[in-house]
Amino acid sequence: MNVAPAVRPWVGVLALVGATLAWAGNFLIGGTAVGEMGVISLVWMRWALAVAPLFVVAQVVERPDWRLVLRNWPRTVLLAVFGIAAYNVFLYLSLDADTALNASLINAFNPALIAIAAAVFLRARAGVRGVIGIATAFAGVVWILTGGDPFALASHPLSAGSLFMLVAIVAWTVYTVLGRTGPRLPPIASVASQALVVAVGMAPFALFSGLDLPDTAAGWGSLAYIAVFPSLVSYVLWNIALQVIPAPSAGVFLNLITVFTVAGSILLGTPVTVDEVVGGALVLVGVALTSERRRSG
Repeated sequence: MNVAPAVRPWVGVLALVGATLAWAGNFLIGGTAVGEMGVISLVWMRWALAVAPLFVVAQVVERPDWRLVLRNWPRTVLLAVFGIAAYNVFLYLSLDADTALNASLINAFNPALIAIAAAVFLRARAGVRGVIGIATAFAGVVWILTGGDPFALASHPLSAGSLFMLVAIVAWTVYTVLGRTGPRLPPIASVASQALVVAVGMAPFALFSGLDLPDTAAGWGSLAYIAVFPSLVSYVLWNIALQVIPAPSAGVFLNLITVFTVAGSILLGTPVTVDEVVGGALVLVGVALTSERRRSG
């Protein structure tokens, strides 16, 4: 029986950096694509285009035991639902209603949320430093969501874009924790199987609701980027990294999405508010504290 090749820790680190860089591009470019296609059409087209290349790469690189992958179909379906379908649907809903910068700042809380889930479901240790870090990161997210006025929650509900992004990071947390449980399947074959589940499962919704295709060259370019880099490259690299890096530690690298997205947003001329800077700094400090707790523990 073929198994996934051994991965060195430093390769896992590089894989996480590459994955987050491509995902940051998804934040910056996703707004253009969803504006021309709509959420359901974009998610379905993204994975319908990526699924065949994923299977080809899996076969060439891993030569997996597809019978073993097939026997684990219930877990594959769960991973597909949370990590590919739900996360992406709510991410694009958020990008359609809000800026990439705001969505990425909320996404920065994901490592702290993963740490909480890992402590509850994977029995990961959570020391005092970790608790302080999680609380700090949560305070930063609240600061961003409320524009620097936490008491505003009592009279003003959160924006739709913020709510969608919160649901998205919950879905990704479930995906990451599930990725550390069960049998270790070859990572590319696993992602390919998940993509197939989404491509088949969402096809009726995309086709019967009226498939929307891009109207401009920019829209087609955005779709092409999303189908290759966030879909093929990022998911493969993320799953490779999870072979050697624990879920909470891998979650820390998700902050690079925010760093890369903020840098890209500034280069593209998106204004950054003081509240976003303060809230983002709190989130990053909080996650740094949880990361330091793991290294010293």
